[in-house]
Amino acid sequence: MQLSKQHKKSTRARSLADLWRRVKKHPLAKIGPGLITGAADDDPSGIATYSQAGAQFGLDMLWTMPLAYPLMSAIQSLCAQIGRVTGKGLAANIKEAFPPIVLKVVVFLLLFANTLNIAADVSAMGEVAELVSGLDRHAMTAFFVLLTLLLQIFVPYHRYVFLLKWLTLSLLAYAAVLFTVHVPWSEVALRTVWPKLKLDFDTAAVVVGVFGTTISPYLFFWQASEEVEDMHAKRAGALLRNAAAAPSELRRIKWDTWSGMLYSDVTAYFIILATAVTLHVAGVTDIQTAAQAAGALRPVAGDFAFLLFATGIIGVGLIGVPVLAGSAAYAVAEALGWRSGLERKAGAARGFYAVIAVSVLAGLFIQYSPISPMKMLFWSAVINGVVAVPLMVVIILLASSQSVMGAFTASRPILALGWIGAAVMGFAALLMLIPG
Repeated sequence: MQLSKQHKKSTRARSLADLWRRVKKHPLAKIGPGLITGAADDDPSGIATYSQAGAQFGLDMLWTMPLAYPLMSAIQSLCAQIGRVTGKGLAANIKEAFPPIVLKVVVFLLLFANTLNIAADVSAMGEVAELVSGLDRHAMTAFFVLLTLLLQIFVPYHRYVFLLKWLTLSLLAYAAVLFTVHVPWSEVALRTVWPKLKLDFDTAAVVVGVFGTTISPYLFFWQASEEVEDMHAKRAGALLRNAAAAPSELRRIKWDTWSGMLYSDVTAYFIILATAVTLHVAGVTDIQTAAQAAGALRPVAGDFAFLLFATGIIGVGLIGVPVLAGSAAYAVAEALGWRSGLERKAGAARGFYAVIAVSVLAGLFIQYSPISPMKMLFWSAVINGVVAVPLMVVIILLASSQSVMGAFTASRPILALGWIGAAVMGFAALLMLIPG
C-alpha cells in the first residue's frame, strides 16, 4: 500500500514536470515583454477611455489608433533598447544621466498616476464582476487585489509571466463583439482617415485621454525593466558588455515591441468601433461607470456581446494591475538603489515588493471613494497623457546618448518617431487648455 502511494506521487510529479517542460516549449513562452506590455496598454483604464471616445464621438475617433501605432511602437522600442543595452531599468538610467530632481519628479508623478490607475482598474473589475456574477462588487474587488498580490509575490517571474501571456487572449473578446453587431465598414474606412471633428475642449480632452492611455508612462518603465528581467532569466549580459549578441537581440526587440503594440492598437480600434456602432448609435454618449459601458451593450447588442465586453475588462485588468504596480516598484527601487525583480523572493527584495503591496492596497482603499470609477479611469488617462510628454523627451535623450548606449544608440527613424510622438501628445495637451 505504501509503495503504491509513493508510486502515485512519483507519477504525478513526473506528469507535472512533463507538463511544465511542454509549457516552456509553447510558442507563447518565446514571446518577449512586448505582448504583455501591449495587452496591459488596454487595461480597464484604456477600455474606459476608448469606450467613452466611441460612445461620445462615434466613428470620428477611429483615426487616433492608426496615428498612435508607429508612435507608441517607437517609444516602447526605445525603452526596450535602453533596458537590454544597459542592463538597467529606466529609472536607474535616469538616475545616472540626469540631475536628481528629474528622477524625483518622474517617480513621484508615476506613483501618483499609477495609484489612481490601479484604484480605477480594480474598482472597474469589481463592478463588472458584480454585474456578471451578482456577487458584491467590493468583495470581488478585494478578491482581485488579493489574487494579483499573491501571484506577484509568491510566483517566480518566469512562471508568472507565462500566465500573463495567456491572459492576453482576453483582448480577442473585443474583436468578437464586432461579429455580434452590424458594422458599416465603408463608412468606418472613410471616418478612419477623414473624421468630422470640432477643435474644442471636449474633443481635446478625449484625444489627450486616448493618447494618454495608449502611450502611458507606466508602460515605459515596465518595458525596460522586463527586458532586464528576461536578460537575467536567460543568464545573458547587457549588450554593452556582450556586443556579439546585439544583432539578434535588437532584431528581437524590434519584432517584439512592434507586434505587441500592433495587438494593443488593433484591440483599441475595435473597442472604439464596437462602442461607436452600438452605444453612440443608440444615443448613449456619456459613460459614467464601468458597469454601464458593458451593461449598455446588453439591450443594444445582446447578452453575448455584453458578456464578451465584461469578460475582457476583467481579463485585461488581471494583466494591467500587476504591470501598474510592478512598474512603480521598479522605478522606486531603482531610484533608491534597492534590490528589485519579480524573479527574486519577497525576503530578498522587501522594499520592491512593499511598493507593489502598498500601491495595490492603496488602490483598493481609494475605490471606496464617491468618485465615479469610469471618470477616475478617464481622467487618470488624461493625467498620463500630460505626464508622458516630458518623460518621452527624457527617454529619447537617453536612447540617443552615446555615454548611455555606447555603440547601440537608437536609429534616426525611431528617434524621429519618438520626437513626433512627444510633439503630438504635447499639442493635444495644449489643446485641452482651450476654453470650452
